[in-house]
Parts: sequence; C-alpha cells; structure tokens
Amino acid sequence: MSSETEQLIAKTRHVHRKLTILLTVGMLLMESAADTNRIVRNMKRIAAFLGLDEQHLHIDVLYGTLKVNYSDEAHSFSRFVHSDRYTINMKAIAAVSQLSWRAIQEDYSVQRFERVVERIRRMKPDYPAWMVTLGASMGCGGFSVLFGGDWPSFVPAMLAGLAGFSLRFFLLKDRFNFYMVTALSAFVATLTAWLMLYVMPEGFTERPYHPFLSCALFLVPGVALINFLDDMIDNYLSMGLARLANAVVQIASMTFGIVLAVSICGVTNFLTMLDMTPIISYWEAAIATGISAMGFGLIFNVPRRTLPAVAALGILAMCTRMFVAFELGQGLIIGTLAGASLISLLAVRLVQPTRSPNHVLAIPSVIPMVPGIMMYRGLFGFIQYGNEIEGFLRSFNFLLDAALIVLCISIGVAIPNIFARRWIASSRKQQLQDLIEERRKRGKFVNLSEFD
Repeated sequence: MSSETEQLIAKTRHVHRKLTILLTVGMLLMESAADTNRIVRNMKRIAAFLGLDEQHLHIDVLYGTLKVNYSDEAHSFSRFVHSDRYTINMKAIAAVSQLSWRAIQEDYSVQRFERVVERIRRMKPDYPAWMVTLGASMGCGGFSVLFGGDWPSFVPAMLAGLAGFSLRFFLLKDRFNFYMVTALSAFVATLTAWLMLYVMPEGFTERPYHPFLSCALFLVPGVALINFLDDMIDNYLSMGLARLANAVVQIASMTFGIVLAVSICGVTNFLTMLDMTPIISYWEAAIATGISAMGFGLIFNVPRRTLPAVAALGILAMCTRMFVAFELGQGLIIGTLAGASLISLLAVRLVQPTRSPNHVLAIPSVIPMVPGIMMYRGLFGFIQYGNEIEGFLRSFNFLLDAALIVLCISIGVAIPNIFARRWIASSRKQQLQDLIEERRKRGKFVNLSEFD
C-alpha cells in the first residue's frame, strides 16, 4: 500500500472520528431532553471546534436518531446514531453548553475533548434519590395548595406523591415500560390519596379531594410539551410532532391510572365540584410555588448553583400569573403568558452569573404553571361523561384551555430564542466567528480537497 493511500485512509478515519464525537454530544443532548434548536446549535459550535466547516456540514435530527454528513460536490462522509434512552438532565445540558465554548476558547485537543464528554456522560446526578423523591412529593403538596386546596391538604398530597414517585423510581430502575410505569405510578398515587381520607383525622382539611388533583402531577410531561412547541416554532416539524405524540401518550397513561383508581375508590365528584381558584395569599403562593419549582428542579437534575434561581424565578412567574389573571381580571391564559415571558427574559440575564443556559433556568421555573390538572380533567371527562353533551363540552373546554396555556408558556419561554439571533446573542455570535477564524488560520479545519 502506497504512502499516499495510507495517508488518505488516516485522514478518512480522522474525519469519521470527529463525526462520531459530534454525534455523541448531540445524542447526549437529545437524551437529556434538550430542544432541537439547542441540539443543532451546540452541534454546530462543536463542529467548529473540531474543524468541520459549517457550509459542508449537514445535520438531520429525528426522534431518537441523529445523522451527520460532511460533504461537498466530490466527497461525502456520513455517520448516524440511535438511542431510546431519555431522561431530563439539565446539568448535562448546561455542561455541554459550557464545554462547546470552552473547547474553542482554550483550544482543547480532540483527546481532551473526548475525555470531558465521557465524563459528562458518566457523571452522577447532583442529588441523591431520596432527596429527589422528597422534592417531587413536596412539589405535589405545593400543587394541592396552589390549585385551590388549603395547607393541611399539603400533607395527604405529599404522601400520595411520595408513594407514586417511589414506585416510579424503582420500576424505571428495573427498565419497565415507561408508559406502563406512568399508569401504575398514577394509580398508586391516586389510591394513596384516597386512603389518606380514612387515615387522616376527621376535619383535618377542609379540601380533602384536592390531593386527588395534584398527587400525580410529577408525571405531567411539561418539558415534552414545551419542547414540542419550541420545535414547531423553530420549524423542526417532525421532531415537534414526535414529542407531542410522546406527551399525549404519557398524559393518556397517567389518566388511565387515575381513572382506574377513582373507579375502584368510587370517587366521582372531583371533576365537576372542585374549585381550582387559589384560596391563599401571595406570600403563601410564593412558598408553595418555591417548593414545587425546587421539586421539579431536583427531578430535572438542575445544577446546584442554579436551584435558588429556579425557585426565585418560579415564585416570580406564579405571582405575576396570579396578579394578571385574578387582580387585573385577564384570565389564566394571559396571566400565564405574562409570567412565562417575564421569567424567560430574566433567565437570559442570569445566564452568566449561574453559568447555565436560559432554558435550564426557565423551564423548571415555569413547570408549576403547566395545566396538568386541566389536561387529565379533560381526558377523564371524555371517559366518564363522553355520552353527555354537557360533560363533553366541559371536558373539551378543559383541554382547550390547557392547550392555550401550554402554548403561552412555550411562547414565553421561547422569546429569547426567537429574538436571540438578531439582538440578544449578536455579540456571542460575533465572538464565535472570531474564534472560528483564528482556528481556521491555524489550519484546524478539515479541507475536503485533501481527499482527492
């Protein structure tokens, strides 16, 4: 074999190695529940570090599958990877975002970059399992208070959430089917809430049925719904529809578990009789929201340094929502848009102090506003009252309001991304271009003409 052939083979392997690294990082982001725009944006930044010219790079993102191609008119190099593993991991998203900049600024070697990526892939969650379980269960208690319950109702909702989340943790650890686990967790949580009616002293709470509404809200796929609308806004239609389908099946699984539990328990009045209007003051709502936001922050493995910011932003979002919705009389839909928009803009200002992307700050903060109760109330109504016109219309109204609220949350969270390319991130974009030009001058980029 001639030396020229050996050199060509070595160069080809070098390009394939870089494409494999790029796919590894992209799949790490996808498995951590990053939106598609963030996946592509980070992959392009890392491609610049690896010396892959953007004009020759093609990235195709499908649900569970990533494909990359590096080619011109005469050459083509391709790689793809598939994964069915999904978990919300905000710490990994933040770590990859930092790495994509640091690798260029500090001129990492490829070997060093690979080691850091592997370390991110293998890093353990910031919080032990018992703390996550406790945070999720307390979040359910906070939801009970926020959606019309009193403070004593916090206790049965928390205990029911504890039972459901614990079951979910152990079943997922043993790799049971995700949707089956969702249904079983909702069933156990709701059944536990029913048992609390008999365990708690008579008169312990004036709102004994509100825990039924909140005990399984840790199962609501808020991140999937927000990412669905983000992807649709950014024109990643196939990914957006796939995320929507996944979210709908999760909600249907959760609803099935709840319907089965309430049917066994004989509880039928929580759909029509319970008022979801908060009966608490603003400072009480702030406490309940802070608990719920931090609970979801633990579930999503938000970096420790950002957890206080998540709690503060969540409180501000909920108080803004309540003020606009109830004090100004604009309703929950407009109130939700105002709250989500405000905290997403504030999250942009906190990116540097917290060293975290704005989505890592904003998404856990707005999750307490996701209308999970309306979603499964609507689905429950279709199952329970589908043959009655009045019940059907009421259920349809629940689902329509829920869809509009989720739309407002997603628009609010997406505001920085919508305007980032023109205003907010103009200086960072210029900084990246300067760094790329420096690397190009040092001969760091792959030249496809060398493969002739």
